[in-house]
This record gives sequence, C-alpha cells and structure tokens, in this order.
Amino acid sequence: MPRIVSLIASATEIVDALGMTAHLVGRSHECDYPEAVRALPVCTRPRIPADASSGEIDRLVKESARQAISIYDVFEDVIERLEPTHILTQIQCEVCAVSLRDVEAAFARGMRGRPRVVSLQPDSLEGIWSDIRRVAEALGKSDEGEGLVAELTARMPRVWWEPGTTVACIEWMDPLMAAGNWMPELIGLAGGVNLFGEAGRHSPWMTWEQLVAADPDVIVVAPCGFDLERTERELHLLTSRPEWRALRGRKYIADGNRHFNRPGPRVVETYRILCEMLYPERFAPAMRGSAWRALS
Repeated sequence: MPRIVSLIASATEIVDALGMTAHLVGRSHECDYPEAVRALPVCTRPRIPADASSGEIDRLVKESARQAISIYDVFEDVIERLEPTHILTQIQCEVCAVSLRDVEAAFARGMRGRPRVVSLQPDSLEGIWSDIRRVAEALGKSDEGEGLVAELTARMPRVWWEPGTTVACIEWMDPLMAAGNWMPELIGLAGGVNLFGEAGRHSPWMTWEQLVAADPDVIVVAPCGFDLERTERELHLLTSRPEWRALRGRKYIADGNRHFNRPGPRVVETYRILCEMLYPERFAPAMRGSAWRALS
C-alpha cells in the first residue's frame, strides 16, 4: 500500500481529491488542507521567519538565491522513520515550496530508502491538470485522475459576456509583483483581460508607474502565501502610496495562500472568486468574507 509524504500543499490536496488521504504519512509545514492532514508529522520548515515583513522576506529570499542556499530545511530523519513509498515535491518555484533540489540534497546527505519521487511543475492550467494525472499515475489511480481533471474543467466554463474588464493581479506587495503562471489563464476564463504576467511564465516584477498607467478596472491583491488577515496587516504598503489612491478601479484582497497561489483542485474556487469579483451582479458572493473582501 502507498505511504505518501507530500512536501507541497497542492500535492496534498491532489492526493485528497483522489481519495488517498488515508495513505498520507507525512507533510510539509505548509500542508493545511484537508484539516485531517494537520495531525501528520511535519517533514520541513522554512529558514526565513514567517512573520517577517514583505520587504524583509524579499530581501532574505534574494540573498539566499545569490548564495545558492535553500530557504527550507528537509527533516531526513523524520522522512526515514515514515518509510514512504512516494515523496511528492515540485520543480516550479524554489521559493514557494520545498523543491526537488531540496529532496535530492537530502538523499545526497545519506537519507536512506528508495521512495518514488514525483516532482510537479504547475506553471499553467494544463500544468495543473498534468500534475493531477502524474500523481494519479504514480499512485495507481490513473482513471480517477482523468475523472478528476474532467470534473474540475467542467466546473470552469469560459465566461463570454461583458468582455473587456481589465484586471491587475498583484502577487507581492513590497516590491510589486504581478501574478503569472496559471493566473492569466484564469482571469481570461473568467472574462477578464489580464494586464500583467504571462500564462506559463514565472510571476514578473512590476512598477507603480506601470500599474498606474494601465489604470485597471479591477485590482486583486493576493500575496503569495498570505491569508486575508496577513494581507490586511500589510496592506498599508499599498494604501499609503499616492499611486494607490490614484487607481480608479475596484479593489479587492484575496486569500493567496489557499487559493490564488495554490495550483491544485481548489483552482476552481479561485475561478469562482474571480467571477464574483468581476460580475457581482451575476454571481452571488458565496466566497466573500472567507476567501476575498472588497476594499473601500
């Protein structure tokens, strides 16, 4: 029977959606859904203080990159005791989650065992669907994986009415970063016109001058790894600037940690959030309050 250690939150959610939660034996420090996984042994930790400011986190991440040092610790001893048959990790971003390089480094230091390492690369919507299929195949659940992909895509029909609403999605506040990867596609599916970031490419830095010049109809602030409360605490980084006050579009904050930055099955909820923001007269605000809020 599979014994799965998941070192990326989205992979944990994929395992759950495939009906394999009971086979999870270990998790990363970021895996928090479904609630049951919180009781599993934690196999990683960040080296950067989670309560550091946005600017300080950015500085520490860049310094680690310059020195080619990982920002995560992998607990080899814990993973060895768990005797996994599968380890799930990713190669998309060495900042957002424990990466394949971190796992390979752990093996190089002498971590024993021969688990199958499944590495995900969710750089687009198709990448997310491919990752679901990849995890499903590794766990002997290929049919369930195909069924899950079909179900999720059916819940995300393209919106055709009222095209032309321009959207700026902000993924980091200090300094400014726009959302890339799968988010431009989601915005397009929801009928919006994405202004910054490209589908299938890493999230790009942006300037205040670019943001003001674009004058978006909708601005969504969903910092990577931040929930609503954390975003609200640091929102002054935006609202204190005259450029922010010059933006005329509707402004929202959203839960980046659970939704916008997590490329798993709940991407359909991110799609729903966008629809609620873009078309408040057509979509009941089912996720307002829990996943997004409007700014005055």
